[in-house]
Formats: sequence, C-alpha cells, structure tokens
Amino acid sequence: MDKKKLEEDIIEMLKTVFDPEIPVDIYELGLIYEINVRDDANVEVLMTLTTPNCPVAESLPQEVEDKVAKVEGVNNAAVTITFEPPWEQEMMSEEAKLELGML
Repeated sequence: MDKKKLEEDIIEMLKTVFDPEIPVDIYELGLIYEINVRDDANVEVLMTLTTPNCPVAESLPQEVEDKVAKVEGVNNAAVTITFEPPWEQEMMSEEAKLELGML
C-alpha cells in the first residue's frame, strides 16, 4: 500500500465535499486538520467546522466519513471533530480565497 498515494486520493475525494454556506470545498476551506492513513488502511480524519453552531454539524462529518470510506484502498474511515484550534479565514487556501473574492 502506498500511503502517500492513498492520502492524495483521499484529498481529491475531500475536494468533492462542500460547505453548504460557502461555495468552496472543505479541503480548500481549511476544515481538514489531519489525515492519518494507518498501516491497516484505516483512515482517521481530524476536521473542524466553520463554527460550533454550523447547521451541518451532524451531516457534514458523516458525509466526509462516507466519502473517504469509498476511496479505493481505504479499509475503514473515522472522522473526529475538533474546535482546537478554532477555524479562521486565514486557514483557507489561496485558491479558496480567490474563489471567494478575498484576494
């Protein structure tokens, strides 16, 4: 198993998940803090939400977990939500900032 390739495939899948309030994918928004591909092909994703009161606080993590689990080579996927550190606009990629007219 090529962990680096698997992580790249997972990132590509994460780029298909969008925050419903902001027309940018969650990866470019900076909501994904960590992707841990273990030796047994189980994947742990540490992510945050734009706010603790995000209207998709229950559905978005499940969507991420479901999509990561569908990536070829992934055995199992688990998502953990954290608010440390809290999400800030500075966490967005240049691509996201450009898309939102912030550059």
